Amino acid sequence: MTAAIRKTAVWVEETRIEMGKSISPPTRKAVAVAVIANPFAGTYKEDLADLMEIGAELGGMLGEKCVAALGVTPDQAESYGKAAMVGENGELEHAAAILHPKLGAPLRRAVEKGAALVPSSKKMGGPGQVLDVPLGHKDAAYVRSHFDGIEVRLNDAPRANEIMVAVAVTDSGRPLPRVGGLEAKDAVGKDGLK
Repeated sequence: MTAAIRKTAVWVEETRIEMGKSISPPTRKAVAVAVIANPFAGTYKEDLADLMEIGAELGGMLGEKCVAALGVTPDQAESYGKAAMVGENGELEHAAAILHPKLGAPLRRAVEKGAALVPSSKKMGGPGQVLDVPLGHKDAAYVRSHFDGIEVRLNDAPRANEIMVAVAVTDSGRPLPRVGGLEAKDAVGKDGLK
């Protein structure tokens, strides 16, 4: 099954000044969203394989849109995250089916490597509600400077029978990081932790 996509949206958030200090180069986060029909809205289905396949389709597509929006090569992406919000006729397990089994591998290809788990969130909501997309370093989960997030909101999504799926990618960590821990430049990225 392929996704029945009603709309997509992509935007980039760029921070140039933080606490009166210039950020050079600016930190940038891209987020890409797809609003899709929920094929299981209003019904209980034991087998969610169709949603898992949709997750694989969206992981690559949305990851590639983020990398393109940042104007970087895939290896220059530093962190990533994913999230989904089901409309009122869906269930949280629908969001989980899209996000967890198969979305990660195509997203990792889009950002080249991705040894670390992809941070994720899921929720139920309606049009205009905020969806938080957590972020973490793509290769080393212990890189604290990349613990972050970005909000997405569409005024008309998700409708009752829809799912809003978001992927975020960054070219850097937070502006002015200073809480210690492993630095991105020192990350090895073999075990997904360090």
